[in-house]
Amino acid sequence: MKGDSDFIDVYGSELYDYDKIARRFGIAGFRRELFPSPSRLMRRGVVFSARGQRELAEAISKGKDYYALTGIMPTADRIHLGTKSVVETIAYFQEHGADTFILVADLEAAAARGVSLKEARKRALEFYIPAYVALGINPEKTHFYFQSDNKTVMNNAYRFSGKVTLNEFRAVYGNADPPRIMAAVTQIADILYPQERKRRLGVIPVGIDQDPHIRLTRDVINRMKRSRYVVPSSLYLKFMPSLDGSSKMSKSRPEGMIELPSSPDEACRKIKRALTGGRESVELQKKKGGEPDKCMVFELYKQHLIEDDRELEEIRRECREGRIMCGECKQRACSLMKAFLVGFDKKMGDAKKKIKKIDFLRE
Repeated sequence: MKGDSDFIDVYGSELYDYDKIARRFGIAGFRRELFPSPSRLMRRGVVFSARGQRELAEAISKGKDYYALTGIMPTADRIHLGTKSVVETIAYFQEHGADTFILVADLEAAAARGVSLKEARKRALEFYIPAYVALGINPEKTHFYFQSDNKTVMNNAYRFSGKVTLNEFRAVYGNADPPRIMAAVTQIADILYPQERKRRLGVIPVGIDQDPHIRLTRDVINRMKRSRYVVPSSLYLKFMPSLDGSSKMSKSRPEGMIELPSSPDEACRKIKRALTGGRESVELQKKKGGEPDKCMVFELYKQHLIEDDRELEEIRRECREGRIMCGECKQRACSLMKAFLVGFDKKMGDAKKKIKKIDFLRE
């Protein structure tokens, strides 16, 4: 696991030592008690660190104007469970008063991933935006835009590029090839776009691999004299590990990830092959108990499949006390995943009907 490197690979697939990475880059531990009705991901340590969380919590508690923002990278025809976690976190802040923005990073997809603007738009409209709605985003309370339609974002990307040196970019990202430079400065412009008409706090929930974009944004703001921007807050989510436990869920390792949408049979097949915390034999597991904190099936329960904390803790006890075997546990996970996937498909059908009513921002 990585944690001591001088930079974070925003395009990598490694798992990180979260404590080390937070200390290395000066990120405070997340304090769930600051937030009203913390979400499942907040309660269970999946949201593990944050920048500017006191300011964010104060904005929520005092009813101040603030925004939440995330992006869509339309480079595939399915998403994985890590994306689901970010969308659910955005939905949490939307429910707690955040003015919500979702951008389609079509320019970044073209520059860094080779996806045409036409294909990016098609994927966003036919799949990604409906999927985000199906996962809890209220489209009637959300501002959507495509980077390529937003001249303010494009103009600011060029303006902000003058606030970053080439050596700094190499230090933050590890390299400085032109497409990644353009993608990074465009992300800064996206992060700050909701402040163009009103100076206000924002929150950006991301995986820890995206922290370089957050740090660069904060540096750019701090270099502006009499800055018109408030430094945004950020929340960091742990990765959903691949089902073999070797890396984060990634499109580059399809057998180790559960994607949305998936057929229940396909998902169940992957769950039954997942790494568990079971012992070498049934007899030994009954005697010594299993190790749920090493189990990818339990990780699915914790991050995605079980909402009730008491139910989750009971499964943990059953495992540790040897009262449940891995086969039985996997079958339970299969049943829960099937119910989720069937429900997701239904919500996707309903969400696609709403997309025609979305009025995309254009500037």
